[in-house]
Amino acid sequence: MKTRQVVWRDLGVVALAAAGVAAYMLAAGLAGEAGFPLDDAWIHQTYARNLAQSGQWLFVPGEPSAGSTAPLYTLLLSVGYLLRLPYMLWTFLLGAAALAAGGLIAIRLADRLLPDTRGAGGWAGLATVLAWHLIWAGASGMETMLFATLTLALVWLGWRELDSPGGSEPVVLGRGVTFGLVGAAATLTRPEGAGLVALIGLLMWIARPGSGWRWLFTWSAGAVLGWLAGFVPYAMLNMSLGGELLPNTASAKQAENAILLAASYPSRIASLLLPILAGGQLLLLPGWVAAVALVARRAMKARRDWLLLAPALWAVALVGLYAARLPAPYQHGRYVIPALPHLVVVGVAGTAWLWRRGRGSLAGRVGARALALTAGVLFVLFWGIGLQQYVRDVQIIQTEMVAAARWLDGHLPPEELLAVHDIGAVGYYAPRPILDLAGLVSPEVIPIIRDPEALWNLMEARGVRYLMALPDQIPGQNPADPRLCPVYSTGGTWSPAAGGENMVVYALAWDGQCPAEAAGG
Repeated sequence: MKTRQVVWRDLGVVALAAAGVAAYMLAAGLAGEAGFPLDDAWIHQTYARNLAQSGQWLFVPGEPSAGSTAPLYTLLLSVGYLLRLPYMLWTFLLGAAALAAGGLIAIRLADRLLPDTRGAGGWAGLATVLAWHLIWAGASGMETMLFATLTLALVWLGWRELDSPGGSEPVVLGRGVTFGLVGAAATLTRPEGAGLVALIGLLMWIARPGSGWRWLFTWSAGAVLGWLAGFVPYAMLNMSLGGELLPNTASAKQAENAILLAASYPSRIASLLLPILAGGQLLLLPGWVAAVALVARRAMKARRDWLLLAPALWAVALVGLYAARLPAPYQHGRYVIPALPHLVVVGVAGTAWLWRRGRGSLAGRVGARALALTAGVLFVLFWGIGLQQYVRDVQIIQTEMVAAARWLDGHLPPEELLAVHDIGAVGYYAPRPILDLAGLVSPEVIPIIRDPEALWNLMEARGVRYLMALPDQIPGQNPADPRLCPVYSTGGTWSPAAGGENMVVYALAWDGQCPAEAAGG
């Protein structure tokens, strides 16, 4: 492809990525108020603002904590606060940039995976920036799209060794260090990024694309050094704050969702796959299977091609890991959304190969073209469906978590200890001492997170005066508990319309006797 065509193709992908994130954000704003579709996004904002203002890693003022599993993303957000930019604009710019970069890398990966499938790269880039899950992720205020893009970059850096395996030792070492640093960045965005670093490292040893064992040891040494250089400071921070290498958020989420592990492993995998396959990507699965089979067959003859299986293996490994440890399919499968661009790259390349392969027969032409064209139509249709879902998600957070946090800020003394499950909006809009019933910034909750009576005892022992919770977040899930004295309910309509309930703030009467003025306050 000519240089001018490449430039226009890339500019088109960047423009579509920016337009997608902007459209989702503006639609939410026109429907009421711009915001984020997850309360967790406000956790990142709170850490970022506090870091910019105080230079400390803390959620509750004066209480340093390791409650963020995405410190790199938090650092990037804090730049906006340091520059005094509107935080919402800066956040969406980061999301759009991550989506655009993901689309550009997807182009290169699809072209490299099956070089004979002309045009596959362009379609892969287009599918990446049109996939509604990835636009939703880019506009979510979360680290999801950044992590997905960094994983694509890791694959691209690994594949680069297939085309430029030579060079002097310093050059090879430098390429290894670069890979390791990007791997550390992925790990600092989500801990499971270390898994992809290890996977590509293993495939590199199997493929051995360089000029000998000396090359392989040099590249590997550089990769290890680069990764340690990025990860060790993060681990030291966590050790100083919480006494562990990783923040306690992962163990808190696992403890909270432990009941989901009762289902069979195949059903857990299915529950994670179904949300992220809602869209045109579902019809890329035949192409994905074809591409994997084709590359695997080539790898049996040329070991270098084992490295080309990295995106397919990573998508499978990521879903398998979450099915084993945290099979939570809610919020559109957000934990496994980073597997989606890898599925798209392989699936589009394979679909393009099926299109080309099918030219030899009428059935092949009709089948392959129908598959590809229907997938394209679904990508466009679900772009709109995803926009509607995004607006609904934002409105639920704004009318429940954010509304309750704003009420707290104006009505309750900031020094009163509050027990709360969704801490994000509270931390941002109503900073105060909190007991986090989800355990993200209160690690003492984690061992008893599934024990309602133990949680009540901890709340009483700590002198908690107020509780902010949805009905299913109350320890024991009993809104009629005599210790609960409702003082505020959001009264929002979006959450009930989606099958949920309203957020309520309760004063706690440990003697079971609510004052008359508490009810309905």
